[in-house]
Amino acid sequence: MDLILRRARLPDHTSGAPPVDIGVQDGRIVAIAPDLAAEAPEHDADGRLVCGGFVETHIHLDKACIIDRCAPEPSREAPEPAARVAAVKHSFTEADMTARAARTLEKCIGHGTTRMRTHVEVDPPVGLAGYAAVKAVAAAYAWAIDVEICVFPQEGLTGRPETEAALIAALRDGARVIGAAPDYDHDHEGQLRRVFALAHEFDADVDLHLDFGNSPSHMDIGTVCDLTEQHRLGGRVAVGHVTKLAALPPEELATWGRRLADVGVAVTVLPSTDLFLMGRDRRWNVPRSVVDAHGLADLGVTCSLSTNNVLNPFTPFGDGSLLRMANLQANILQVSGAARLRECFEMLTGRSARLLNLRDYGVAMGNPADLVVLDAVTPAQAVAEIAAPLAVFKRGRRTVTRRPVELHRPH
Repeated sequence: MDLILRRARLPDHTSGAPPVDIGVQDGRIVAIAPDLAAEAPEHDADGRLVCGGFVETHIHLDKACIIDRCAPEPSREAPEPAARVAAVKHSFTEADMTARAARTLEKCIGHGTTRMRTHVEVDPPVGLAGYAAVKAVAAAYAWAIDVEICVFPQEGLTGRPETEAALIAALRDGARVIGAAPDYDHDHEGQLRRVFALAHEFDADVDLHLDFGNSPSHMDIGTVCDLTEQHRLGGRVAVGHVTKLAALPPEELATWGRRLADVGVAVTVLPSTDLFLMGRDRRWNVPRSVVDAHGLADLGVTCSLSTNNVLNPFTPFGDGSLLRMANLQANILQVSGAARLRECFEMLTGRSARLLNLRDYGVAMGNPADLVVLDAVTPAQAVAEIAAPLAVFKRGRRTVTRRPVELHRPH
């Protein structure tokens, strides 16, 4: 063996169960058992929680870390994040986007993320420069993380031939996911139909920014469900945000949840952005506008929690920590109890892997040894305390080291 991770406590460990050792050879898990009788370089987890690397399903590397160059919010009621980003896109060079994407990716890696889907805009004047930059960064950091690119039109698609040409060029180049943002298009349905048609043509998955707002009026989720059925893309379609669902009474949300589960449309909740931007029309008793992922998951919907934007007008915060997103979601939705907190953890790990259709994810025989040692004993504790990753391994190679806090007591 090339590595033995000793005394690991797995996420599905029952209370009182002894820790196990994890043996790794040629980058894959080849043994899971207590007290492995083998010799190899060792890492002692010391009874801490060890899980598969975190899975980021929705982030924007190409427009991260630009808050210092964007104009301030025009008003509290109308922050206009898309317009403020569009106003500085002319300053986005490939070198600039490469540097910002790498900076952000390193933060994510440091917080235990080993797989990722990032959305990349192809609108003029950027065109394919962002795609090229993120593709290069993904290749440069392949030793620590697998990055999948979703290309999408942020500023509209219908009637914009340059944007469509860039989408097609990226798909021909190998991009495996296409996205959409119909809220920024004068023809919502037209954009969605064209994006699904391209997905069908190029055998690509679909990941959409959808139904962002405080009111459930004029929702596009029905069109997405219909198109998913029409193109037989069940299990390959995800929608992010869908904050309008949070404005529905429970019985109506349940109806949509069953529909999403039936057709195979997954949901990514982006708690930091959704909480920051929604409810701006209210000065008091402000709505949360964050979707109840637990309620949808109970109905069979594949749900994940993710970062979205980092240090830009959509979200002027962020450090790439998915555990922080899970903790925030738990606070917003008033999640309590070990079982429900564990569900938050699953929305960074197993459920997120399912959303990305990762067939080789998790601490199981034969899977890549993408492992995180957390300063916690259980998934619930990890979420509640935003536990620090103390060690991260990618295909059995150590990529991150963080020392536990040490108190220097007086003699």
